[in-house]
Amino acid sequence: MVQTGVRTVGPWLLLALLLSACQPSQAPVAVQATSIPAPTAPPATSVPAPTVAPATAVPAPTVAPATAVPAPAEAQTTPQGMRPDAPTYAVHGPFAVGYKPLVIGAGSKRPLQGSLWYPALNPSGRKEEITYTVTQKDSTWSTDLPKIVYGHALLNADVDAAKGPYPLVVWSPGFVASAAWNSNLLEHYASYGFIILSPEHIEGLYPSDFASTPMVISDFWKSSIDRPLDIKQTLDDAEKLTAPGGALAGLIDMKHVAVVGHSSGGYTALAMAGAQYDLAAFNARCAQLPKDDPNTLFCASLVPKEAEMAARAGLHPIPQGLWPSLGDPRVTAVIPMSSHSYLFDKAGLAKITIPMMAMQGSGDSAVSPAWGGKPAYDNASSAQKALVTFVGGEHLIFGTPCANEPWIVAHPAYGFFCFDPVWDKTRVLDLIDHFSTAFLLDTLKGDKAAHAALLPDAVTFPGIEYTTTMK
Repeated sequence: MVQTGVRTVGPWLLLALLLSACQPSQAPVAVQATSIPAPTAPPATSVPAPTVAPATAVPAPTVAPATAVPAPAEAQTTPQGMRPDAPTYAVHGPFAVGYKPLVIGAGSKRPLQGSLWYPALNPSGRKEEITYTVTQKDSTWSTDLPKIVYGHALLNADVDAAKGPYPLVVWSPGFVASAAWNSNLLEHYASYGFIILSPEHIEGLYPSDFASTPMVISDFWKSSIDRPLDIKQTLDDAEKLTAPGGALAGLIDMKHVAVVGHSSGGYTALAMAGAQYDLAAFNARCAQLPKDDPNTLFCASLVPKEAEMAARAGLHPIPQGLWPSLGDPRVTAVIPMSSHSYLFDKAGLAKITIPMMAMQGSGDSAVSPAWGGKPAYDNASSAQKALVTFVGGEHLIFGTPCANEPWIVAHPAYGFFCFDPVWDKTRVLDLIDHFSTAFLLDTLKGDKAAHAALLPDAVTFPGIEYTTTMK
């Protein structure tokens, strides 16, 4: 399990580059209410893949869409969880996995490129393989290598309606990151009978963000407000998709909805669970930091923007005490991964009452566990909660293997992306799959076996520290 490696960049650079990843740039399409013609003699339980058409609300990027063309043989990777020693819920689930790009909130003031993964039909037994084409949201570096991510899904496959409706999992990527970067995880969830929707948050990283001392990420304060609104819009779209006449009519179980996310996406999950800003406590925490503490990046990016944040959230004047919740009652469970939770502090995190599983690496140099998963677990009021800690793990243990994204070798923080100081990538992704999938099966499907797998006596994996209220 232990892998040799070193942290080759300092905390400041890590924070600047922690998720300088990619944004899907498949030509965006809006899922329509009608379906494509059914194939001849379709299986009795099949639902044709939704018709897609070019959306006019978002300018279509000039790069190629996702394709089912196989990746070169040397670049193909094996899906996680196929090894005989893989934990129970790391093994590929019983469903084939389908994928399609779409537009979330087409026709609205803020349409978003998005991704949809789902349980699919695969009557001919095709190999699950796909190439996601992506583009950077980070303009601080460049490379001529094509921005692609190799995955394991069937492009535009028919939906398997046999066991629907399926609970919904909304994925929120990290800051300036993309769902494609975690596609291995989202494909895995779909294989267990979940529908996954992920919006591409509109945010960027620019050279000017690193010209000041301390550095200030200019879009960070905006995204802290915009991200929960993006998730609300995603939930609204899910309601339309599953409504009568929708492209997935009757197939999304909107009574069982989880928000899962990494880094800023984990923050987004906490906000959607009902955590409330406590900026007085946040400002007090920032005031006590030494000037060379890497967490001053968060303070410098957010503290001066308190008035702008309130205005962007439609709050006038700036709230005193806890801010109103940015959450949504449709969300019934959350999994924040390497999340930052400092904006909420103790009182704000106590407003979370739904089931929560926080996941973190104890060696995270981008979001200190003391500012992230641990206070979220300690202070949430949830009757069912868990904290999974990967001892020594860094911030990016949750991402797809670097073999799936060959362009990453040109990234200035390549070593940080691809080599954890402690964890072997295959093993850690197996464990992430196992814990998070079992939690989703338990909380969204009432799976008793999955619940049993999360009880304290069942968690005996080396390198894992586990705390839970589950009984």
